[in-house]
Amino acid sequence: MFNKKFSKEPTEKQKIGQIGEDLACDYLEKNGYKVVERNYLKKWGEIDIVAKKGSKIHFVEVKAVSRALPDVTHETNYGYRAEDNMHPWKLQRLGRSVQSYLLDRNVSDETEWQFDVAAVQIDMNKRLSQVELLEDIVL
Repeated sequence: MFNKKFSKEPTEKQKIGQIGEDLACDYLEKNGYKVVERNYLKKWGEIDIVAKKGSKIHFVEVKAVSRALPDVTHETNYGYRAEDNMHPWKLQRLGRSVQSYLLDRNVSDETEWQFDVAAVQIDMNKRLSQVELLEDIVL
């Protein structure tokens, strides 16, 4: 029997991340992508969303922040954007995860793919969000 005493509640950051992933999936689907898989996990990294548009595979990393949405730019009131959380070591881990996915799923060498970042800003108070897709990021 499962003991609730030892269950781990998701942190606030994890909750925001899950909301961000859900919003990114909605955005992708509304823009002609088909979400193929979510949270592809290996011990060396995770791919948040695998989607297809046409014959191209898109590996999408979601970066979500929860702050008041600005009126003019896509920067937060604190001066950084969600995509600023993409560090070189994270890109390296994602590269390894993409290679693993391609091998695990027997994806043909001729299949085109690219890496994208979905920058999601969430204003929890106003229940508003903004998704920006940054396409074809070099790993």
